Amino acid sequence: MTTTTAPAPAADWRLDLPPSRWHRPLLVLGILLAALTAVTLVGYVVDDRELLGVNLWEKPLKFAISGVLYAVTWSWLIGHFTRWRRAAWWAGTVIAVTLAIELIVIVGAAVAGITSHFNVSTPLATSLWSIMAAAITTLWVATFVAAVALWRNPGADPARQAAIRTGVAISLLGMGLAFLMTGPTADQLNDFQGIAGAHAVGTADGGPGLPLLGWSTIAGDLRIPHFIGMHALQALPLLALLLELGARRVLLLRDAIVRRGLVLTGAGAYLAVVGLVTMQALRGQSIVAPDALTLSIGTAIAAASLAAALAVFAAGSRRARAGAQT
Repeated sequence: MTTTTAPAPAADWRLDLPPSRWHRPLLVLGILLAALTAVTLVGYVVDDRELLGVNLWEKPLKFAISGVLYAVTWSWLIGHFTRWRRAAWWAGTVIAVTLAIELIVIVGAAVAGITSHFNVSTPLATSLWSIMAAAITTLWVATFVAAVALWRNPGADPARQAAIRTGVAISLLGMGLAFLMTGPTADQLNDFQGIAGAHAVGTADGGPGLPLLGWSTIAGDLRIPHFIGMHALQALPLLALLLELGARRVLLLRDAIVRRGLVLTGAGAYLAVVGLVTMQALRGQSIVAPDALTLSIGTAIAAASLAAALAVFAAGSRRARAGAQT
């Protein structure tokens, strides 16, 4: 006689996940980075020293905030897994360790008054950048493993599942776009000054930028697609949550298939925007000064997204009418 094993229950992606189920190393890292955020914010306010034209503590502050969001989100996600749990736990632990290493280097460089990224001007700077580059690469690989495990864990709610899966996929792409910054520019090759790689396209790093974000206001900036893409991991699940809240007032949104369609529409629009800002950055164009081509593509993305959303609502309305008739 043969026995069959019942399939593991689908993850419900609960917002009220018990603390005991969260991935502990990532959760601890998130708490530590929240404390680091407070410390670097104080440094940003009281210390007026600058590096490349920006406050010395701006980069540690930005990375601390981003790290909190990233660590806490993955801690919550891994806590839901019913399949590939061991692989996901180890991937999450590697994410926590490598993210911690990256933040230690960034903060340490700020304390020393030197740049952390692309700096190979001295043996110490080269060592720090090499450690950080290895940590970043390992972080991406570990996140990829965690993402594969996530895709092996189906969700009970189709809209939440679509949001989380597409969010993770676009986040991986956004993280990968960071590697566009690591190659030396033509100017650096022609007149090497110990820096190999750059955020900006069309000007040197450290020029005028948006407050706190630092994104260049006079040239292209590859940090923009990296940032936007990476945080699809939070943006798309947030969209799914907002649609659920909207379902309390909008009858059609109570249909999970409608919410799923809207989430996929949002994911498609989000991915298109990542592509657009990547193209804009590579063309050396500032995010605050889009030209006619950029505006035209942005308008087309908005129009296509609106049309897709209306089609989702129309299909949901037809299903509702058919259900009422039967």
